Amino acid sequence: MRRDEPGARVRKGPAVLLVVVLVIVVGIGVVVWQAVNKPKPGCVVSGDREITLSIEQAENAATIAAVGYAEGLPEHAVTVALATALQESGLRNLQGGDRDSAGLFQQRPSQGWGTHAQVTDPVYAATAFYRVLHEQPGWQDISVTEAAQVVQRSAFPEAYAQWEPQARSIAMALTGQSPAALRCQDVPLKVPGDDVATVAARELGTAKLSGPQPQQRGWAIASWLVAHSARFGIDTVTYDGRTWTADSGRWRSTGTPDGRLSLNRATSAQ
Repeated sequence: MRRDEPGARVRKGPAVLLVVVLVIVVGIGVVVWQAVNKPKPGCVVSGDREITLSIEQAENAATIAAVGYAEGLPEHAVTVALATALQESGLRNLQGGDRDSAGLFQQRPSQGWGTHAQVTDPVYAATAFYRVLHEQPGWQDISVTEAAQVVQRSAFPEAYAQWEPQARSIAMALTGQSPAALRCQDVPLKVPGDDVATVAARELGTAKLSGPQPQQRGWAIASWLVAHSARFGIDTVTYDGRTWTADSGRWRSTGTPDGRLSLNRATSAQ
């Protein structure tokens, strides 16, 4: 039979079609696999167990910790505040809630916490929480859930206890006691970002975001920068010989530990 006889072409048709179908199926499978396995924007706190936070949750946690740290409060106070916010709002700045409750701590304007605009300002809300906590005699010596309850006066006073392990790990990372314990990945950088120095001065109590820093303070600032990297368009943070990049989402050793802090802001969106 010659090559150009109809019978030969008919027999090739199904085989070619099968190959085309297989190529399409494999291609679709690869695309689906990549979509399913692509890292989602978010942050992780390392500790006894990993804690996963959204970008929003990490930013709010960092603000709560920064305000406490700037006021010179111990890690216990930050843990109490974080456990409270985890229970009350899931570390989300809610615009409403039960009755007139709002914000990270679900504070009520009708109960003297401030206006709605104030209690939904994370810095104001955290400052108000710490102020009331600090006014309670012996708050340093009671449990996290007891301390949270004396501030919140909740109908469910034991609810805060469930969040203590997570809150403590987050507090350790954000107050600089656990170096490089917070990392964020696949961060959608805002370009140009907000004025980082102005916000840092309000939250951290300092606008000095580069140069030599004491160990714990340096890691507290570095972690704050990573947590807020999306907002400020920060793609690189380096402290004490370790560098976090938005591309990798991880900290890695990049030099000799020298106690120096630096950051880089992206010039184009990623």
